[in-house]
Amino acid sequence: MQALSKKNSSLRIRPDLHKDRRRNVRVSVGLNGRFLTGESDDHSLLTRNISCGGAEMIANVCPSPDASMICYLDDLGRLEAQFVRKTEHGFAVKFNVSKRKRDKIADRLTWLANYKQLGLDDEREAPRYSGGGPALVTRANGRVLQCRTIDISLAGAAFEGDGPAPPIGEVVSVGNLQGEVVRTLRNGFAIRYIHKSPKP
Repeated sequence: MQALSKKNSSLRIRPDLHKDRRRNVRVSVGLNGRFLTGESDDHSLLTRNISCGGAEMIANVCPSPDASMICYLDDLGRLEAQFVRKTEHGFAVKFNVSKRKRDKIADRLTWLANYKQLGLDDEREAPRYSGGGPALVTRANGRVLQCRTIDISLAGAAFEGDGPAPPIGEVVSVGNLQGEVVRTLRNGFAIRYIHKSPKP
């Protein structure tokens, strides 16, 4: 995943406000699925990375250029898509979905990208992701803070806890994720994830 450089403008860090060069934040979430074009049978796939606007698929079969297709992805369901380009491991597509559907995809990807790393329950029907539960935040000096998750998104998270919050600019760890403190709150702080750029 690419580094995010947009500034947060509110406590709730909306995924659609943090756009990389592909317009939408992509996350490395592997979803099994199948795709079907009008010229062939259905074929299996695995998402390599995905956003609410498109995805890179790992597949043994590559559609023809500009082909339209139907993708069925675990956790996301049926999506209409358009072939964009061939990649080393498969191909990339853009989704042809309504704004409402796009928002639902962004919400679901937010949950999938965060709940395991933050130790949250997989509440599959939850429409928003706030008040998720306890989280252990490790500061730069190694001190572990016992916190409660206030809000999570594709771009960052906010935590509530006892004691002084880490200063703005400090890099902390939450599970497998790293984040930079970008805001201090009355009883907590907010971080922006630091995503490692993919290796060439």
